[in-house]
Amino acid sequence: MPAFSRFLRYFTAVGRLGSIRKAADELNVSASAIDRQILNVEAELGMPLFERLPTGLRLTAAGEILMAAGGRWQKSLAEVRAQIEDLRGLKRGHVEIAVIDALAKGVIPSAIQALQTRYPGISIEVKVAANDAVRGMIASGAVDFGIFFGPESYRDITVRAFVDVHLGFITPAGHPFGEQAEARFSACAGTPLVVPSSPLAVHQQIAVLEGTSRLTLDRKATSNNIQMITSLVLQGVGIGILTSLDVVTEVRAGLLSFTRISDPVLRPMTLALCTASARPPSYAADIVLGEIQTAFAELAWPPASARNSG
Repeated sequence: MPAFSRFLRYFTAVGRLGSIRKAADELNVSASAIDRQILNVEAELGMPLFERLPTGLRLTAAGEILMAAGGRWQKSLAEVRAQIEDLRGLKRGHVEIAVIDALAKGVIPSAIQALQTRYPGISIEVKVAANDAVRGMIASGAVDFGIFFGPESYRDITVRAFVDVHLGFITPAGHPFGEQAEARFSACAGTPLVVPSSPLAVHQQIAVLEGTSRLTLDRKATSNNIQMITSLVLQGVGIGILTSLDVVTEVRAGLLSFTRISDPVLRPMTLALCTASARPPSYAADIVLGEIQTAFAELAWPPASARNSG
């Protein structure tokens, strides 16, 4: 295993950098040692792993396969080491999570901060990506778990928890429109709006509402970034249309109001905490997953405080 581990470290560095010299500088080993390791494995496999070009080295098809397999092997080895450390009574390990952009603030960062306090030996990497990209990372095992919209039709993932997320109008605190708990989509007729664009998931829902209501929106601004839409609404550019998830932090802070769109054609979006069906979480990932799952319920709408007061 040590010899293979050394080769894999050399090989992945060369594959990533496209140069034996650059890999040697990064790893602080001789270029001849790296070249010898690669040539030995190529001879054993009976095919080249790299194309030798005037501009550097490029992975062959065989090299691409080995690079992907090597990444999986390194991740599995890290998990085995983490589990062995757990047997010693140490809460250690590295956990990778993928989430959609709306979760880059509020509940998830707070949960991670709490985790770091309780389990300082566990490091966490959070990847923020588009909805489909998050799903793909979970299914392929590129991350330990993730959170995204619409998990219903996928067999390669397991849903650990879910909440319903609603579409609605957002307004600055004190705006008369925001005094309503819910309203029909037609209530925004003639009102200046700040509207999400593709690839945000709510873009499609708004298109459905426009089609069924035959309403032409007064778009004063559009954006594919949730924070930009929120900022434009706070600046008074217009009323925004986003999900309850997108603005839960600002609503709880008293900066914005959220009015749910009540049209019957509109269905809640399912936000799900998921793992890969074919890959059980490591011990460290299971700890983080449990903590995130506990915090996940706070993303439901209306907030628990509002439900309890009602």
